Amino acid sequence: MLQNTGKLAGCTLFITGASRGIGKAIALKAAADGANVVVAAKTAEPHPKLPGTIYTAAQEIEAAGGRALACVVDIRDERQISDAVHKAVQTFGGIDILINNASAIQLTGTLDTPMKKVDLMLGINLRGTYLTSKLCIPHLLKSRRPHILNLSPPLNLNPVWFKNHTAYTMAKYGMSMCVLGMAEEFRGQIAVNALWPKTAIQTAAMDMLGGAGVGSQCRKADIMADAAYAVLTEPSGFTGHFLVDEDVLRGRGIADFDAYAVQPGHPLLPDFFLDEEPEGLVKQMEQHGATPAFKPPPSSSAPPPSDGPIESTFDVIRGVINADVIKATQGIYQFDLSGEHGGVWFLDLKSQSGGAGRGQPPIKADVIMSMDSADFTKMFSGQLKPTLAFMSGKLRISGDMTLAIKLEKMMSLMTKAKL
Repeated sequence: MLQNTGKLAGCTLFITGASRGIGKAIALKAAADGANVVVAAKTAEPHPKLPGTIYTAAQEIEAAGGRALACVVDIRDERQISDAVHKAVQTFGGIDILINNASAIQLTGTLDTPMKKVDLMLGINLRGTYLTSKLCIPHLLKSRRPHILNLSPPLNLNPVWFKNHTAYTMAKYGMSMCVLGMAEEFRGQIAVNALWPKTAIQTAAMDMLGGAGVGSQCRKADIMADAAYAVLTEPSGFTGHFLVDEDVLRGRGIADFDAYAVQPGHPLLPDFFLDEEPEGLVKQMEQHGATPAFKPPPSSSAPPPSDGPIESTFDVIRGVINADVIKATQGIYQFDLSGEHGGVWFLDLKSQSGGAGRGQPPIKADVIMSMDSADFTKMFSGQLKPTLAFMSGKLRISGDMTLAIKLEKMMSLMTKAKL
């Protein structure tokens, strides 16, 4: 773990989305130095599924040694941001550091992403980051150590990072383009950098995307907090960089990263948007039971000799279908399988008695999953994590992502049945 140095004592940080997750972790790290933190987020009332509010975060910040100001802020609303900036300056005398952390995510393809979701991601990730920066910059220019840090990825035009979720990638890269432009625009006046995790980070958003079991494949938000602290305590000339948390901390002498793992020793999910040397990335992903998305999938041109493994998998699926599973799921799934045992199969967890088998589902599918048949059997036997398969491009999903996540419960039941 990176030790505090006291360099942020008295500095005022304006952090969007700081009521939970990475934003709050950065706030607590700065608070340990005695920093002031503006918690700019939407959650004023407890959410039934998400932990924390701006007020509970403020309490934790003050308990950690800092001062806090809780502000209800939807960063799509210029007036709310402006009011929060004004309150911050009135309360603490200025703003020294802006952390653009707030973000929205929807990992669906073009035809399956409603414009409401597109507007949400562009409004929060891109426009919100630009607008919050614009309103804070006049105050940052008066600071002795001004810095903007966007939690966004290196700009990477490998098509693999676009094809499964173009809207999300555009929105997230919008944050990174703010770094690219503003770093040059304010060079010598404000440091502007981007920070991104090398692996998945356990947050409420990740739990919702990957299900309850995804945590063991993640690192804690503390690694991003430590890396952000390292960046923010660099000299003011350190600007225009697209940084990765692990690389930043290695540069500070950290060599053992087990302390950051939710489950030390467990394989970790690589994060989006990061390409390593091709051979190294292939090896890394295969160690985790997945194939990189840019690696060509097995050919589906040869006729499948039999459906043996798939039929066996569906035998077990049928054995764990019951009224409770159907009631809890309420979804129709279609599996478009390629490779040696290619074909179309379905799983009905919506009708009264449910059902599963070869062919199209009896009614329109809520979720369509496309993948190689060999990976299908691995996924349902517990050898391949669905989240990793999806993030690596091995599994493609269209339709209702919430129902797609619910299917993991079925997979855990099958694992218990010892497929």
